[in-house]
Amino acid sequence: MRTFIRFSVAMMLMFPLAASAQKKSDPEGYLTYSLPSTTIMLEVEALQERFYAGPYARYAEKYLGINARQKDETSLQLTEVRMVPLVEADQNRRYSLNVKKGQLDGAFLKLASVGLISFSDARYSDGSVWRFTTEGQGDFSGKGVSSNITSEAATLHRSGNNSGSKGTVKQNMLVGKTTEQKAAEAADMILELREQRLQIVTGDTDATYSGEAMGAAIAELTRLEEEYLTLFVGYSEFQTQKMNFEVLPSADSEDHMYVAFRLSDTEGLVPADNLSGKPVIMQIVPQEFAQPEVPAEEVKNKKEVLAYYRIPAICVVKLMDGANLLLQSRLPIYQLGQESSLPVNVILK
Repeated sequence: MRTFIRFSVAMMLMFPLAASAQKKSDPEGYLTYSLPSTTIMLEVEALQERFYAGPYARYAEKYLGINARQKDETSLQLTEVRMVPLVEADQNRRYSLNVKKGQLDGAFLKLASVGLISFSDARYSDGSVWRFTTEGQGDFSGKGVSSNITSEAATLHRSGNNSGSKGTVKQNMLVGKTTEQKAAEAADMILELREQRLQIVTGDTDATYSGEAMGAAIAELTRLEEEYLTLFVGYSEFQTQKMNFEVLPSADSEDHMYVAFRLSDTEGLVPADNLSGKPVIMQIVPQEFAQPEVPAEEVKNKKEVLAYYRIPAICVVKLMDGANLLLQSRLPIYQLGQESSLPVNVILK
């Protein structure tokens, strides 16, 4: 009982400390702002295939003269990647200004849901897409740089389940025979169905087909052939997966190489910290800045109160899957750019 009382008292003492820690605020009477930073969001779409090999796959070449996949497999293929630069406040680079000491034009500041942020072009509404908005996550449809990885059409072979209908695959006639005998009989049925279809098309048959009757007969023979053929070539099931991933470039990185996300044949699109998939690498190459020339005497005598802002670096951003280049574009990234300043008594117009 005493132990429980001590624990309760200790918990009651901790609550005021936690509450006071959450009530941190900026100094009153000062204008506080942050420098901007850029997050690169990737909208990724992939197609996952689950392939199921046919029970007679090993005899496909022998009896039908075709190559068939021998084992069940799961694979993942990228189909589209969209890259969107998002602007947010860098909470690690915050400044305060005593506005009473000088005249300050707020034209280089932009008020966002995460506070004031300084932009060199804030007053001109540069059209940046914000990472956080007052209305929640923004709509990024139609924005950013897109890359269609592939436009190949996927073919789905699926075994039919038409029990009770006429003309379905007769599995019972294969019972009691070896696997190869079953494969040989199924192959004979495929060849027979092809011959019947050819006879109907060429008119080399005792029955008379015309118009819709001919089309229905050919369609039924084709359906039966595909069902028998599935026993050799197998079938695939496809699933489209869409995920968003974000990369936050760091000015402290030396090579600016980042694992954007990973590709796993079994799990699909996975985050960078999931080591089950192979990595997709993002490489960022910032453009170098030319340094302005300022006389040393002026630098030494400067005593004005300064406001700071960032000029973004124009970077070449590459997204690579191993040696394959998936996407390349030039994007402005603030935290890799140049920090600059201006006296607070300067009025921008």
